[in-house]
Amino acid sequence: MNTGENIFFGVDGPLGSMPVNGQMRIANLSALPGLVRRLGADPTPILERHDIDPQNLADPDHYVECKSVVDLFEYCSNTFNDSLFGLQLAQMQNADVFGCVAALCRSAATVRESLNCFMDYIPVVHSPNTLLEMVEGEKTAEIRWGLRTDLGLNRQANYQAVLLDMKLLRLVAGEAFRPSYVNLAVDARPRDIPELERTLGCRFNPTKADNAIAFPTALLDQPVTSANRTVFRLLGGYLQQVKMASRTSLAQRVEDYVRGSLSSGHCCIEHCARKLSLSVRTLQAHLSEQGLVFSEILERQRYDLARGYLAREDLTLDDIAALLGYAEQSSFGRAFKRWSGTTPKLYRQQLGRRVQGASLAAQ
Repeated sequence: MNTGENIFFGVDGPLGSMPVNGQMRIANLSALPGLVRRLGADPTPILERHDIDPQNLADPDHYVECKSVVDLFEYCSNTFNDSLFGLQLAQMQNADVFGCVAALCRSAATVRESLNCFMDYIPVVHSPNTLLEMVEGEKTAEIRWGLRTDLGLNRQANYQAVLLDMKLLRLVAGEAFRPSYVNLAVDARPRDIPELERTLGCRFNPTKADNAIAFPTALLDQPVTSANRTVFRLLGGYLQQVKMASRTSLAQRVEDYVRGSLSSGHCCIEHCARKLSLSVRTLQAHLSEQGLVFSEILERQRYDLARGYLAREDLTLDDIAALLGYAEQSSFGRAFKRWSGTTPKLYRQQLGRRVQGASLAAQ
């Protein structure tokens, strides 16, 4: 539901699972524990060293800091003396790392439609840091990608990205898909280039600028064999609503968390920080930079919701107190009087008189 306040509600309440700038879906780390074990090490301390809770890997829609992922990959590359660690990881993964966006791409009618969806929605539901574009030439087209922010050395993350993007292209264009060439902004070791070209199936060009996968332009009009218009309309419509309602600033994400968790009775900064994949100290620092305090956001959201609830005749004061996370109506009453200068009962009566007066005036 898209309300007047532009907050998207799913089955469980406000949609609070979209990444903020600097974050990505933890699905990017799928298969990493298995690869690390295969290399003879325990993945748990390696993940924890980079502030990633191993238990969160069970939820592919959990979000982690992009910088943590990039640094983790480089650390593993150095630790295991594997200059193509990111490529090895991607070989153990598939395009489903991209979640519902991959499902949407599979259901599109043509390769062009599929790639347009990929470019539109990856920054919304996978990582806002990603920049994607398609450049069409007369004979050759390129999918290009980059980052909005500098994450430092990210050779291994680029190796992973190029192979996962290649797998997405093969998913929609068919296993016979063959790229024309790949450009990658990495300082690749000369000895690694033959292995990169063998794995990617094309010429590999290390560059200092663009990341790109090139392929024949004619491929864009090729039909997708798994096309399903019903799935495409349903999932595409959902993702478009998510995009339109996307609330990506930290303050907005905190507001969405508060609105979605008040009725649980366990709305607190500790749970909020965990939801946003931040430490409490980091969350407090980020809010402070914007002149905000969690407790003040909590109070403001409670007041805004309380006024809306009091306008509904189907809710008792006890109901409203529970929806706002208060164990007792009296606690809600004291808080509301502090916010508004009047009691919930008097506010509801005054609201009723205003509505009745407006109705009579309209007659």
